[in-house]
Amino acid sequence: MKETLLVKHAVGGRTFIDTGKQSVEYKQEQAGEGWRFILNTPLDSNVEEILKWKSELNVFLFHEFDDQPTKKVWYYVKDGPVVFDAQNEQLTIVAESRIEYVPDLFSASV
Repeated sequence: MKETLLVKHAVGGRTFIDTGKQSVEYKQEQAGEGWRFILNTPLDSNVEEILKWKSELNVFLFHEFDDQPTKKVWYYVKDGPVVFDAQNEQLTIVAESRIEYVPDLFSASV
C-alpha cells in the first residue's frame, strides 16, 4: 500500500503539503477522540500559511492499493491545536473528526 498525506486549506483548497510531491516524514496517532499528525519539516512559507489558517485545515490520507480502489481518509482540524516546534522542526496538527470513503464508489448521475 502506498500512502500520501496532504494538508490543505479547507476553504480555498490550496495544498500546503503533499507527500506525493515532496518528501516529508510524518506519523499519525490517536489523540483521545481525535487524531494527531506529527510532520518533520522546517519552518517555511507553507508551514507559516498552515499556522495562519490553522482553524481552516483539512488533512487527507490517500491509501493506494494494487488490487483495490484508492481509499481516502478526510480529517477536519476545526479547533484542534496546530503548533510548530522550531527546536525540533516538527509541525503538529490535531484533527477532531474524519470521514473514510472510496472515491470510485461515488459517481455523478445526470
